[in-house]
Amino acid sequence: MARADKAAAVAELATAFRESQAAVLTEYRGLSVADMALLRAALGPTTTYAVVKNTLTKIAAREAGVDTLDDLLVGPSAIAFVQGDPVAAAKGLRDFARTHPLLIIKGGVLDGAALSAAELTRLADVESREVLLAKLAGAMKASLSGAAALFQAPLAQAARTVEALRAKLAAADPVAGGADSSASGASDVPTPADVDALDNTEASVMTTEAGDPPAEPAESVTTDTTDE
Repeated sequence: MARADKAAAVAELATAFRESQAAVLTEYRGLSVADMALLRAALGPTTTYAVVKNTLTKIAAREAGVDTLDDLLVGPSAIAFVQGDPVAAAKGLRDFARTHPLLIIKGGVLDGAALSAAELTRLADVESREVLLAKLAGAMKASLSGAAALFQAPLAQAARTVEALRAKLAAADPVAGGADSSASGASDVPTPADVDALDNTEASVMTTEAGDPPAEPAESVTTDTTDE
């Protein structure tokens, strides 16, 4: 390879390292051209699978700030440059290797951090981004439903308070409570006394609902001022 071609190849590989979220180094010895085409299709459009020369790749990786692949760049090497979801790419490589044992996953980098072959396998076991987003949406929906129930609770408490006031007034004056207010000329506008009664009843209902016993009147204390 001419010097200019080598320089172009190094620059292209360095750009691929910089622009990829992850890079997975593999050995493809024994795979046919048809197998390689199947692997590229399985990895999808956001992952580029390229056969590389070890010496040029070492130089390109160093230029891109990746210095953890030197020991792995031996034998026939190919790298999956992942621009999309690293989990999806790891799943694709793992699944393909199960049906094509000649593909060996050697290691890689994820966001600049080195990953071993075992760590890449564990990454493939992580749920996909779509599944995680669906679970997050379900959790948010459940939280919103709980908040709606919480907001409805004060309204229900107010309704119980008003009903308690109505019952209390009816019990205090059954005749007036059952009489036709229009016949007696009574107004539908609440009086200050009605408002005070509502406040007192609401406080009484809230205290009862909270489970606090009503306060007992303090006993009067008489001081004996008779001289002994």
